[in-house]
Amino acid sequence: MAVRVERVGRAGYARVARWVRLSPPALDAVFAVGLFLASAAALRQPLCGRPMLLVPLHAALVLPLVWRRRAPMAVFCTIAGAALLQWCLDVRIPTDVTLLIALYAVAAYSTRRRTLLAFAVLEGGILLATLRWSMHDRGAGTFVSLSAMATAAMVLGLNMRSRRDRLATLEDRAVRLERERDQQAQLAVAGERARIAREMHDIVTHNLSVMVALADGAVFAQRRSPERAATAMRQVSATGRQAITDMRRFLGVLRADEPDALRHPMPGIGQLPALAEQVRAAGLPTRLEVAGDPAVVPVAAQLTVYRLVQEALTNTLKHASAGASAEVRVECAPEAVAVTVTDDGAGPALPRDPAASAGHGLPGMRERAAAYGGRLTAGPLPGGGWQVAAVLTLITPEPL
Repeated sequence: MAVRVERVGRAGYARVARWVRLSPPALDAVFAVGLFLASAAALRQPLCGRPMLLVPLHAALVLPLVWRRRAPMAVFCTIAGAALLQWCLDVRIPTDVTLLIALYAVAAYSTRRRTLLAFAVLEGGILLATLRWSMHDRGAGTFVSLSAMATAAMVLGLNMRSRRDRLATLEDRAVRLERERDQQAQLAVAGERARIAREMHDIVTHNLSVMVALADGAVFAQRRSPERAATAMRQVSATGRQAITDMRRFLGVLRADEPDALRHPMPGIGQLPALAEQVRAAGLPTRLEVAGDPAVVPVAAQLTVYRLVQEALTNTLKHASAGASAEVRVECAPEAVAVTVTDDGAGPALPRDPAASAGHGLPGMRERAAAYGGRLTAGPLPGGGWQVAAVLTLITPEPL
């Protein structure tokens, strides 16, 4: 028995839920039909007395409300015409209250100009009705009270329309904010991918270039000087391990308790001597000069300086002519840090950085410099050779 009652309750709840989910036109139809039947029941005696006249008038005053949302002005004009016919026939029925509902619909779903026009028409109807039926019985009070009811219906409709417009504006704003959030997320993902591409390009390209140069040197020296070949291969092994450590640190998988974490700190200006020594071992004589105190340069900016020097030396190692040498100069100051990498090699006729077409290399170096509000220049020197120069701004400009 209890189970049956529960099922009946669930079925009733489902019917109520389906009723609540009716579309606005269906709700308007239900409202108009319900109002028609309720008012007809309340006016049963007058309607039964003159059914041929009052029933059509009653229907003309109520049933057009079915379309009050879709055509509010047409509905108001229809009901106003029925009320005018009622006035001409000198028939009084309280169904005229539907004029207030129609005026509310015009105010809520139509323009302000039509709302004022409908209000003026209704005020004229109130004046005519007062002059015919209440002129000698508190006519002024009747006119004022009916006008107040019309004003209240119009104000309620205007408020409803303002609320609906405000909600629509908020929904549109929420949609735009959500779209902008998604766009910002996509831009952030693209920026992160570009950063990862730059880091991986610098790490892999430099270390592989050094390893290739060392391996070639070991091949040539293995017969004449086995010790030098063995030293070169040991440097190849050390360079490979360092590349693996750098990539693992960059990808966030290096544990703090690993020995490599202590042997290989985050690259910065302090690691430039080791970088220069690595490039010298690969066959490119490199002179390093650091002016100023590197401690005044933030860690992130030091990493950028290191990557700029690393990429510039890698390009020199790959593209400079045999016998070329390089010079690296870093000037540190609290306001800015300047980086200059120069080589005296003639270089090939093709662009110095073939990776530029792939979106890395020089474009990546320019993006690194631009992140600190600086600019990077790269190009051949008048007397031969190649120079890469960049200035990183360390002071954030104050907002205006």
